[in-house]
Amino acid sequence: MRTSTSRMAHELEQLRLSSNYRSFPHTDGGTIIDLTSNDYLGLASRNDLKDEFLDINDNGRRLELTSSASRLLAACQKEYSMFETMLSDIYRRDALLFNSGYHANAGIIQAIADKRTLIVADKLVHASIIDGIRLSAARFTRFPHNDFNRLEKIVAGADSDVDRILVIVESVYSMDGDRADIDRLIRLRRTDPRIMLYVDEAHGVGVEGPSGLGLVAASEAPAEVDIVIGTLGKALASSGAFVLTDRVIKEYLVNKARSLIFSTALPPASVAWSRFIFGKMTGMDTERASLRRHARQLAEAISAATGRQGVVSHIQPLIIGDAAATLKRSAVLLRQGVKVLPIRTPTVPPGSERLRFSLSASLTDTDIAHACRCIKT
Repeated sequence: MRTSTSRMAHELEQLRLSSNYRSFPHTDGGTIIDLTSNDYLGLASRNDLKDEFLDINDNGRRLELTSSASRLLAACQKEYSMFETMLSDIYRRDALLFNSGYHANAGIIQAIADKRTLIVADKLVHASIIDGIRLSAARFTRFPHNDFNRLEKIVAGADSDVDRILVIVESVYSMDGDRADIDRLIRLRRTDPRIMLYVDEAHGVGVEGPSGLGLVAASEAPAEVDIVIGTLGKALASSGAFVLTDRVIKEYLVNKARSLIFSTALPPASVAWSRFIFGKMTGMDTERASLRRHARQLAEAISAATGRQGVVSHIQPLIIGDAAATLKRSAVLLRQGVKVLPIRTPTVPPGSERLRFSLSASLTDTDIAHACRCIKT
């Protein structure tokens, strides 16, 4: 083997030995209850919505399938502008589209966090946020998950030469399903003019808050959260992401966010679908109620299986604490017709390996009842 790849091969073997080797999942067909998808509202399988969208777009013939250039160079700006205007009207904030949540987090943090910035992030923020921090020139520290007392002490002790304190959290955490206290963060922001709040709503938009607009929209002062990230590839069954902020920060990102400037823009057809589905999503309170009902049933089953009270959320973990045992439990559930994939290091810290249950409004009460029985046994 060439020396250039021998170390890679060794690392792969170590991953296999530790039960942390990854490959793309597959199933053998049949009837499977899927508890792995982020399709929280069940929109990905809604053929009626797809048909309606195609009908109003001349069966898709009027949709551009590629932008063929970055946003700053693309000739056709209509779909981007229409969707951003829609988001701005709904949220009363300036909006800017990105190609994905990863592009948004990595590009925005890299752009706004300079060497006079202190970033203080929750210990469990997403990898895309960590990568954005690494790309930046900022100083960086983390606080224990949802430990706002510790956060407040870190902020109070910030050096005098720091002129921006960027506090980063997720509204709903992707691996644990618990939530950040947005109102407490807003009150913290008022104590120091250097503080900027950055909230990733990837798993909140579509599910949480008034009309599914997220937890920031449900807070006491949404405009005091300086930067809000929403994604379109989860509850919205599309692709891409958006940032909600003020005009100055939006214009700064257009000029400084490398992931925006140097990436081919989203296909206009995809943006048109996002605009269409976002308009539908805000009226889907029935689906959100169904999701909450499923969440309560699942939480009861996990509590019965573990003896621990868990979180009631559309994302729920069953902590096992060992990679090999987690793989085995996942395989057992799959044989019982329930697909839930193992989450291992480095996605979660060592010792917290788990099954991550991700609910969808498209699941039936019968589906949930069967899954709960399998979990309990």
